Amino acid sequence: MTKGIDVSHWQGNINWMAVKDDGIDFAIIKAGGSDAGFYKDSKFEQNYINAKTAGVKVGAYYFVGKLCKSYEDGAADAERFIRMLAGKQFEYPVYIDFEAPDCSDRAGNTDACIGFCEIMEKANFFVGIYASEISGFKDRLEDDRLQDYSHWVARYGRKPASIPERVFGIWQYSSEGRINGINGNVDMDESYVDFASVIKRRGFNGF
Repeated sequence: MTKGIDVSHWQGNINWMAVKDDGIDFAIIKAGGSDAGFYKDSKFEQNYINAKTAGVKVGAYYFVGKLCKSYEDGAADAERFIRMLAGKQFEYPVYIDFEAPDCSDRAGNTDACIGFCEIMEKANFFVGIYASEISGFKDRLEDDRLQDYSHWVARYGRKPASIPERVFGIWQYSSEGRINGINGNVDMDESYVDFASVIKRRGFNGF
């Protein structure tokens, strides 16, 4: 098990050397999203460069908006994500963050995740899906159709119980972590898979 965080512009300017010295091995960095138009996170480039310089392994995520509810929607967002990731290397997976679409069409939501993931895999990325255990994978999605994709699961208070251990590689266990080098709260994660070895060995994510 390794200790990690996930960050976006909300964390402001991060002292990544201090983060590394506080025992953080990896960080999943927000690249952008489609929840407020189509945008790149204002701290993505800075966080990527400075985390890598400090020796923190990195992954990335893309926050899809509430209208991402079909295969075509997911595929289009994946194409935008791929452009943001160009020229970079990620030791951890790159994720679709699926929180915004409502629960009215679980089949369409699941199609969107599959569209996103299939396009990312065609571009040689190790892709996964981020959602909460209950309101995400259970209420918004048909998770039985998503078992081929690594899950990054949010569940505060206890380890996810309804997601098979072989499927989820990262557990987001708190939104109120305190880490040296970051002002205020930060999401905390634990990884149970040696993603870096798999990704480098198989030549994914820019390697």
